Amino acid sequence: METKFTFSPKLRNITFGMMLVGVVAIAIGFVTDPSRAWANLLLNNYYFLLLGLGASFFFALQYIAQAGWATGYKRVPEAIMQYVPVAGVIMLLIMVFGMKSLYPWVNPEEWMARTGKHLDEHDLHLFHHKGAYLNTVFFIARLVIIFASWVLLQGYLRKLSLREDEDKANALKWFEKSHLWSKIYIFVYALTFIFAAVDWIMSIETTWFSTIFAAKNFISAFYHGSAVIVLVVIYLHRKGFFQFTNDSHWLDFSRYLFITSILFAYTWYSQYMLIWYANIPEETIYYFYRRFEFSETIFIANIVINFIIPFIVILPNKLAKNPKVLLVMVVLILLGHYIDVYNEIFPRTVFAAKFGIVEIGSFIGFWGLFIFIVARSLAKANIIPVNHPYLDESLHHHTHG
Repeated sequence: METKFTFSPKLRNITFGMMLVGVVAIAIGFVTDPSRAWANLLLNNYYFLLLGLGASFFFALQYIAQAGWATGYKRVPEAIMQYVPVAGVIMLLIMVFGMKSLYPWVNPEEWMARTGKHLDEHDLHLFHHKGAYLNTVFFIARLVIIFASWVLLQGYLRKLSLREDEDKANALKWFEKSHLWSKIYIFVYALTFIFAAVDWIMSIETTWFSTIFAAKNFISAFYHGSAVIVLVVIYLHRKGFFQFTNDSHWLDFSRYLFITSILFAYTWYSQYMLIWYANIPEETIYYFYRRFEFSETIFIANIVINFIIPFIVILPNKLAKNPKVLLVMVVLILLGHYIDVYNEIFPRTVFAAKFGIVEIGSFIGFWGLFIFIVARSLAKANIIPVNHPYLDESLHHHTHG
């Protein structure tokens, strides 16, 4: 069984080329429209951050549930969550240097002068009312604390996982520690994620709020993080790894995508339906603007791509067991993830549904960075956790689905 992944020079050079494309695209953005450049940086970094966080949640969940079927693949979510520390550095730079371009509450007068948008006395009153929480010092402090908690706990879980590989005699001890610390991590992650989603995304719409917003983003992270795990597994399987994978494994991966697509649709619809039918102007403006003024196509595509198509296609077990079908679905789902985050950020930062060189180039660049980090992490450890107590269950997994 192949147990060691090699980060080939060819793949490394491809990622460097992609990152160069991203740097050029962002540079063009800063020259032509700095606000658009900052919006793209936030969009792409948050996009891949959610993938890393979703993968970390998947990883911890397998330990908590003591799920044997996924044991053989746990190096994949481990590698994906290595993007989180990088995302923290990028997010800190975005907030230190680009906060004024993204958040109207930072400097309302300057924001109005730059964007040409009007804030009335009621808006300014709300900014003042929320000032104890929404101020730059406290905002940056929360960002540092949130990322520190994620990075430290994820790093410790990774360390325990590697110790399990190195110390065969005490493998069960390291497994039990991973089980305990996965519980701690999920609790801390769930709590801090609420502040992260509200701070970095919802506060773009300073006068609007939703109690479901953080939950919807939490589910989105798990959903799309699971999708990118499947994408990496398919890639590695085609490269000769995970040859033990059978129909039951593909079916279980599909079930994760299936159920999380339903959860995503549930939170999306719950937020939309409750706000739209309550018909309170200061709440419905969020959806009215996105659907009727920004882009109705993007608005509808979000739920169609993230829910309707995956739900219909993955529902039959025959299709769910087919890795080729799964590959198409995860690519589509990851496209849907971009649309979802785009629809949260661009309407109130760029104020137009723009998709050009800056958007395409920056997205390619961040993919290059993401692939580089994941591939480098995969190469640092055995691709198969050889001393995991449930490995045999994963290698001989079979269901009657």
